[in-house]
Amino acid sequence: MTLISRLGPPLAFALVCLGASSPASAFSQIPDDANPAPAREGIVTVPLPPVPGGTPSATPPAPAAPAGAETVPPAAAPGDAAPENAAPSVEPDPDADDAAPQAPVDVPPARILYNEDELPVPVRDLRRKLIEIAKSGDVEKLRPYIQTGADPTTLSLVDDGTDPIQILKDASGDGNGVELLAILLETLEAGHVHVEGDGADEIFVWPYFTQVDLSKLTNPQLVELFELVTAGDYQRMLANGSYDFYRLGISPEGRFEFFVAGD
Repeated sequence: MTLISRLGPPLAFALVCLGASSPASAFSQIPDDANPAPAREGIVTVPLPPVPGGTPSATPPAPAAPAGAETVPPAAAPGDAAPENAAPSVEPDPDADDAAPQAPVDVPPARILYNEDELPVPVRDLRRKLIEIAKSGDVEKLRPYIQTGADPTTLSLVDDGTDPIQILKDASGDGNGVELLAILLETLEAGHVHVEGDGADEIFVWPYFTQVDLSKLTNPQLVELFELVTAGDYQRMLANGSYDFYRLGISPEGRFEFFVAGD
């Protein structure tokens, strides 16, 4: 009778099972460097000590991070490239004006003139002719001196093709242009200024109130102003910052440029 038969069925069965597991099968459960055992979720794995007589690993494996732990990227070493989302450096604009803004240049006050002898001959002659027509009371006599065509004499701020004499009549309180002739006369008898401008912009303008600070008028100048407008008009002009009643312009060549009111 054999030893297994003496032990009885239960013990015999256990010995048979132990014999079925070979040494190679048992050691195959121990992880090595080539075939590490998979880490179980939630369990920190610790490497086993080296097998006696075996060659230890040159670099011990790093412990696995616990499940759910956040991975922190390594700090950038000096000299590494900047991240893509970094703000670009701003280069100075070589064309930019680094100079401080300059203070506004003081403009000398306009020179107020009264003597027609200082006017160019063409300007003086037209002024004399317009005064003569204004005193006649016949607005139609202005027609030969009113420019038409591509660059007409400005008589209204709205150019709708209306006949120029009709424009003057419509703007006149009497409907016949007589009131406008009276305003024309008073305007030309006031002082004037010479606006030199730039070449083609040179012009002689009546009255001089168009080119001065109305808030600094002297009492004698206010008397001249009130020959043209009322005190109420003056207050409105102070609020608006400019003279807005009728003014007249003649070019150095003696061309009737404008006779208009408003801004």
